[in-house]
Amino acid sequence: MNRFHQVAERLVAPALLFAILGVVGTAHADDVPSPCSALTRIVAARPGGFSTLTPADGHGIAQPYGSDAQCGIATGAYRCEWTPNQDAGTGPDALEGVAADIAACLPDATHDVNSPARQHFYIGERGNRTEITVTQVAGGRVRLMVSGR
Repeated sequence: MNRFHQVAERLVAPALLFAILGVVGTAHADDVPSPCSALTRIVAARPGGFSTLTPADGHGIAQPYGSDAQCGIATGAYRCEWTPNQDAGTGPDALEGVAADIAACLPDATHDVNSPARQHFYIGERGNRTEITVTQVAGGRVRLMVSGR
């Protein structure tokens, strides 16, 4: 190897590593949690009655579609409700977006109801099933409910 190649290797390798780490390792305070990590965390908490979850755990599902999410545990279920923002379109558009996230993030989920006002999925066998329902409620708001049966 000639001297030019040795110098080039010494300069390019660290620069390339720095560039890769700069792209992959950069985090911002306003980064939104991904819908997939939020959905899998909520579904995994169902057998324990959602007791390990906080209201913030559902924000990753809602934030791509609205910024006013109110989430929490409600009578054996984890519930989030929000108003779709203009980028999300109408309530039915936001419902379809959340349903697409559920289908993509939870490949074992069965999608058995698909309507403009209601999307329903379930995971597991009867008697030990996790139900995931997304509906449009009053005022065009969207509600996500994860429960067990």
